Amino acid sequence: PVALPMAREPMLLMAVTEFVANSAAFTYFAAGALRRNISNDMLPQRFPLQLRTKSMGVFSPQLQERYGDQPMELHLWARQQPLLSCHPDALHGTLFSSAEAFVVLPNTTRVPVFLLNIDANVTGKPTITRNRLGGTVRLTGPACTVDSLPALCRAQGLPVPQVKRLETLLKFGLWLFGVPRANSECCPHPVP
Repeated sequence: PVALPMAREPMLLMAVTEFVANSAAFTYFAAGALRRNISNDMLPQRFPLQLRTKSMGVFSPQLQERYGDQPMELHLWARQQPLLSCHPDALHGTLFSSAEAFVVLPNTTRVPVFLLNIDANVTGKPTITRNRLGGTVRLTGPACTVDSLPALCRAQGLPVPQVKRLETLLKFGLWLFGVPRANSECCPHPVP
């Protein structure tokens, strides 16, 4: 049990427990809501790398040799429930996700070319400025692992992509686009 302070004047008091946060995370995970498919047209135009085999040739040169300049798709999903912990100043979370890349052939067939596990730690801090409630998100990580990547690449006749380069690009993309977007979603809202 948590004792909440007594209010001597009008105020907003909010308490979130780990049980509530993890129940919400479980609900989203169990409902399949933590999935996202990304195609090239969904990326910001200023993003330095496009989802095409020509661009991804940096990580796997034989990808472009085998498929030419074809569009690609990236399927992201949570492979297990996110774990959340509440602290007095922030909400901390560990995300366990996977990303599978596909080449989209002219007949719309999708050919899997690699699969990565991506884990990251996220910290969300609420803020109150004057009469506005907001927050900020900070990302630590992510770390990429290749549990099933070598076997999948060998089955497709492709070399294993250079995971460190992919991890560096992923970090760059998340810091440049993901975190600012999350922070814009947490923009200050008026407190009643």
